[in-house]
Amino acid sequence: MTRHSLKTFIWPTVCGILLGICILAYLPGQRDNDYTYAVEHAAPAVANIYTTKVVEQRHPLADDPLFKHFFSRNGRVKQQLERSLGSGVIVSDAGYLLTNYHVIKGADEILVLLHDGRQALASVIGSDADTDLAVLKIDLDNLTSISIGDPGKIHVGNIVLAIGNPYGFGQTVTQGIVSAIGRYGLGLSQFENFIQTDAAINPGNSGGALIDTKGRLLGINTAIYTQSGGSTGIGLAIPTDLALRTMSDLISYGRPLRGWLGIEVQPVGVGTNGVVITALATSGPAEKAGLKIGDVLININGEQVGDGHAGMKLITYTRPGERVKIALLRGEEQLTIETEVSMRPSS
Repeated sequence: MTRHSLKTFIWPTVCGILLGICILAYLPGQRDNDYTYAVEHAAPAVANIYTTKVVEQRHPLADDPLFKHFFSRNGRVKQQLERSLGSGVIVSDAGYLLTNYHVIKGADEILVLLHDGRQALASVIGSDADTDLAVLKIDLDNLTSISIGDPGKIHVGNIVLAIGNPYGFGQTVTQGIVSAIGRYGLGLSQFENFIQTDAAINPGNSGGALIDTKGRLLGINTAIYTQSGGSTGIGLAIPTDLALRTMSDLISYGRPLRGWLGIEVQPVGVGTNGVVITALATSGPAEKAGLKIGDVLININGEQVGDGHAGMKLITYTRPGERVKIALLRGEEQLTIETEVSMRPSS
């Protein structure tokens, strides 16, 4: 190949490669540090929530024998409106929203303000204090629901965005990384399996969306771990799979359907697999199946129970009526017992 023909071949190739790089650099969602694509797709599905409730205030001296004659019968109790704010995520074109239970707890009126400026009063379809989740319903046309991501595929270090209504400022977006997954034992709710992020989350963000860089919902922002009340770089979100499962149950049955064995357990040791049964519910599934206090559970349906959290989560996620196989140690004897999971009693 001559020098002239070589130049004729190389230059179009180089120019083509450079042009391709430039095109890719300006495609939506393709640049590493530009999350415009994600926000444009997710933001219309994130709503601001404003709640109002009537609270009664009673004067502390109204019933005091020395002062009660100074208060009229009607003056002892004073009613006033208490307002609070939060966020919610539209997860269905039919008008269903996910938010936190603590956002709407005790509210007499719930106003939902959409990204496009429309607003509507919401009704509460159901709530679950054990996961701090609630399902709302609004009646508006042409709603934009959020795309659903898979929290099971996220890894520590993944970029995430939090969208919500902090301090009532209006819709706000913050960016961070996944700091940890599967956080529990924080005492924030009965069933904890949080995604931890350092994206700034502040009061008012509760019930908002935690999304990936493609605008897909990974979790419902729920809490910040703080002593000052402001963001400290530790935000917690309920994974989408748990939130959607709870929502589906609340819509269909009015309550979450959770499995229950009727046992209390403690880890056998730090960093070891296995839990020892410390208590049994009378006539519960475990007692009926022959489990005993002192039995050490090793695995359930072939999955290790870990320090107890993994095993109890597996039982909780098992539908009532389904059967599970439990491998355990009783003294030096290894046994496998099969039992049917019951409905978890109401709190």
